[in-house]
Amino acid sequence: MAATLNAIGKSCPLPLEETKIAVEKIEVGTELTINFDCVQATENIPRWAAAEGHEITNFEATDDGVWTISLKKGA
Repeated sequence: MAATLNAIGKSCPLPLEETKIAVEKIEVGTELTINFDCVQATENIPRWAAAEGHEITNFEATDDGVWTISLKKGA
């Protein structure tokens, strides 16, 4: 199962804060895809995910100034 969070148009730190909330709601092993356009989140989300034991499975620019990150929830 997978989940998606659309944080496009939201200023930092909202993409990271909403990611934290979304991860709390999914089960271990579930993948969450976050779509966002806040440049600071390109560093904040992967750093937080690594610190919390979640695996980044995809990280790419999807448009000019728009990114997507997928992470798999760790234990």
